[in-house]
Amino acid sequence: MTAPALIELCGVSKRYGSRVVLDDVSFALPRNATTVLVGPSGAGKSTVLRLLVGLARPDSGRILVDGADVSKLNRDGWMALRKRVGMLFQEGALFNSMSVLDNVAFPLRHHTRLPRDEREQVALSKLAAVGIGEELARRTPDTLSGGQRKRVGLARALALDPEIVLFDEPTAGLDPVTSAAIDALIVDVGARLKTTFLVITHDIHSCAAIAQHVGLLLEGRLLVFGHRDRVLQSGDPTVRQFFDRRAEGPIRIA
Repeated sequence: MTAPALIELCGVSKRYGSRVVLDDVSFALPRNATTVLVGPSGAGKSTVLRLLVGLARPDSGRILVDGADVSKLNRDGWMALRKRVGMLFQEGALFNSMSVLDNVAFPLRHHTRLPRDEREQVALSKLAAVGIGEELARRTPDTLSGGQRKRVGLARALALDPEIVLFDEPTAGLDPVTSAAIDALIVDVGARLKTTFLVITHDIHSCAAIAQHVGLLLEGRLLVFGHRDRVLQSGDPTVRQFFDRRAEGPIRIA
């Protein structure tokens, strides 16, 4: 019997006031692969992340984790789920009042009973895995470059060995060279850890570089979802309009 998808959205809709943000969206995240959701600003990408971590609830539809409906989880159930999910925030969300090392050890301090020296060793190993050495680990995040802060954020997202990692615009605000380095890091870490990654971005170059599966959100609707090559080579005119960036003005769904 095939195992259920790790995370699945089934007919999910969400609105804020009169504005429909997600409109009957359904997809299942392939396990141990990198899935990228792309779309212009306001397409509903960030709302998907908010729903997955329980910061918002769908107005209709279901969100399943290992086949279980998360709407039926109690507080303890949500806390257990969040330990299974790591997240790299767009702005890093690092604490400048503590060292890089303590930032990465923060989830370990709150969700495990490891003694301090073991927490530090785990944190150092996660930092090493993303290319941050011990010298930088002793500094504070505000002394690092944008790319280094992204790497630290990823190390912290991996601290609890999550089954899935959510990435919110991981290359936003970075120059092309640094963006390419972060893309390469995501590919490398994903291949080594065999973890399920969900990346949201509006950067089509990043999408092509890291994705194994791609979904395109436009005006709250999931226009297409599937293997990267099938989506990027789609003959659908609206899909082509987005990926070719040839349109003048907003992209509209036909």
